[in-house]
Amino acid sequence: MSTSGPVATAKRSIETLLGGRSVLHVKPRTALDWVSVIRHGIGSAAVDCLAKTIRVTRSELASTLGIPERTLARRIREGMLSSEESTKLLRLARVVERAEETFEDPDAALAWLKAPNAALLRATPLSLLDTDIGADSVMDTLGRIGHGVFA
Repeated sequence: MSTSGPVATAKRSIETLLGGRSVLHVKPRTALDWVSVIRHGIGSAAVDCLAKTIRVTRSELASTLGIPERTLARRIREGMLSSEESTKLLRLARVVERAEETFEDPDAALAWLKAPNAALLRATPLSLLDTDIGADSVMDTLGRIGHGVFA
């Protein structure tokens, strides 16, 4: 998909999807910079930033991440996600970033993420993101779409 022309939408970075520097307190520049962020835990404000961006409730987000709703509520009160929870939140942000890049439109990306998909055995992409294998399948499907395989 090309990004030429005046109607092309700038994709949001993972950092932006998670609330930016004000939430993360750092500016990761490489993939390996995220390792430190994850190990220290992502601030819980990122949960609400991402939930708002993808237009889901905290309950829906908890399900998407595979984190019990009460645990997520507790982490939000505490102000910090564990490294495992941070990994899951980052995984979701990476998929959203890739979908927006593929569809060149945040609304189209969200619609695709929330709709049953034949290539994913009629599951919605968001419903598969609670596991690495599910997320890999979603990313693979986005790659195929980007190359015109499921056009």
